[in-house]
Amino acid sequence: MNLPGAWFVCKGEGRGNRATDRERGEDMTESNQRVLWIMRILSAISLLAAGGIHLYMVFTGVGGLLGVMFVLNGIAGIVLAIGMLVLRGRLLQLATVLSLLFLIATLLALILALTVGLFGITETWDATLVRETVIVESIGIVVLAITTAVVLRAPRPAHATP
Repeated sequence: MNLPGAWFVCKGEGRGNRATDRERGEDMTESNQRVLWIMRILSAISLLAAGGIHLYMVFTGVGGLLGVMFVLNGIAGIVLAIGMLVLRGRLLQLATVLSLLFLIATLLALILALTVGLFGITETWDATLVRETVIVESIGIVVLAITTAVVLRAPRPAHATP
């Protein structure tokens, strides 16, 4: 029975409208690919935001050992963001896992600096962009955890046998 406005429930169930298993599989593949690309883009944005905060801090006066670490963090964020968008297959899986670990390590370093100190550097919650960094990196970790799950669960294309 097809009711107006209920096409999403009954789609393919009416007479002559049955979707074949192949068509449903293709729809699922397209849907999975769309979700994968959305998650990859969100992950890249998260990595750019986290790296951008660190580069901004360097440009506004953070120097010394902390400045060097922030520059490296910014570069890593940019490289990983590009990797999220251009890599495929196993390299994408690797980039996704590394990106997740990168943001976890970055947030953990900030938390250590806020609590017990890190490399002799102690930070306070009132310092420039500390709260924002915690928020951005926490959201990034959630996004990258989801992306990692999607990427690692994505079906691999079957290899043609000669």
